Amino acid sequence: MVEKPAGKPPMSAVAIIPARWGSTRFPGKPLALLAGKPLIQHVWERCLRAKKLTRVIVATDDMRIAGAAFDFGAEVALTSPKHPTGSDRLAEVAARLRGISVIVNVQGDEPFIEPRLIDRLVTEMKRHPRAAMITAATPFADESAAANPNNVKVVADRLGNALYFSRSLIPFERDGTHAAPRLHHLGIYGYRRAFLLEYVRWKPTPLEQAEKLEQLRALETGARIRLIVTKHRGIGIDTPEDLAEAERIIEPRQACRP
Repeated sequence: MVEKPAGKPPMSAVAIIPARWGSTRFPGKPLALLAGKPLIQHVWERCLRAKKLTRVIVATDDMRIAGAAFDFGAEVALTSPKHPTGSDRLAEVAARLRGISVIVNVQGDEPFIEPRLIDRLVTEMKRHPRAAMITAATPFADESAAANPNNVKVVADRLGNALYFSRSLIPFERDGTHAAPRLHHLGIYGYRRAFLLEYVRWKPTPLEQAEKLEQLRALETGARIRLIVTKHRGIGIDTPEDLAEAERIIEPRQACRP
């Protein structure tokens, strides 16, 4: 019997959920209760429903968050409290992992993150090996939401790669024809593990510092960011008021479950 030569190992992906206690607008947010569960538990459970992930890890520097995550059964990675960004926290965990090709950064304040969206990101990374990163966007529901500088906009080329991210309205519609849909950037990313470890060593770039958008560092340095467009909008929890709105949304969803 002739053995077939070993090919490349199958691409494996892990989701890492960075979580910190010290949110300016909502301290202790990861452990705020939503329908009786910590917010971060909702995110973790949604990630577990994705079919393309091999592991889901909560990354935190806070023992209160770590203890709660242990209690509901999560794999937890303790990280340095000195990280300036979530990407730096991800990279510390990614550096310890072996046999992982793709790191998916899932925000810990997205209790309705769509598992199928996570799977799409992983699948697209497999299809486009030249992409260093991948992220997602969805059409804005209305112009007032697009005008809000807290809602990040993104434009892409015809091949599905991000051209630019901005807090300003882009593209600028000179004659008001709305020829191109405005896309709302969603805060979920996939990284090649090797790229992530390199990326966090780069210094912040001028456009990144001007817009306060970390992903611009990748574009300014010449990396390719793949963009997928989805109907999923999600709800990020930034304030206690957002949490109250999420509570109103989750109650009818739970009532519909068998």
